[in-house]
Amino acid sequence: MDEQIFALLSAGDAEGVTLLQKQYGPMVQYIVRGILRDAQDTEECVSDVFLHVWERFASFDPKKGTLAAWMTVVARNAAVDRLRRRHAPDDTWEEQAGASPSPEDVVLRRERTRLLQKAVDALGASEQLLFYRKYYYLQSTAQIAAEMGLTERAVEGRLYRLRRRLQKALGGDAL
Repeated sequence: MDEQIFALLSAGDAEGVTLLQKQYGPMVQYIVRGILRDAQDTEECVSDVFLHVWERFASFDPKKGTLAAWMTVVARNAAVDRLRRRHAPDDTWEEQAGASPSPEDVVLRRERTRLLQKAVDALGASEQLLFYRKYYYLQSTAQIAAEMGLTERAVEGRLYRLRRRLQKALGGDAL
């Protein structure tokens, strides 16, 4: 199915978006709803995701990952951006100050991101799942507990231990 979607979208055929929505619509809904938790925002954001994919499909590189992985990232980023806009004041502090990150800050941030990714990759599969659900997909403890068949207290305990392991793996820096 992905090959057919890829071929249609690459050719600029709108039927590719229809197939994409059939194939990945539920996944996109699940990701966005978990972050936004508002039905109207979720509906608008899901539409934005598919519009984004339609407009920028040329940026998808199948050598870097699957279509499902790309859709996951696009959906998550769109939801987080919408959440930030909803909660951000009109002018953020950085905009008021006219500040932009220095080249050193950019390099340090990339290095911290690389180290965190390496530490997360070293975790077991269930720990990685827990990490991504809480800190990447921004799911609530209650949602994670319900979907993983655990109590909220068990999830909180696992997250606490997970943060401590990552903190130790990163040299003691606070997360």
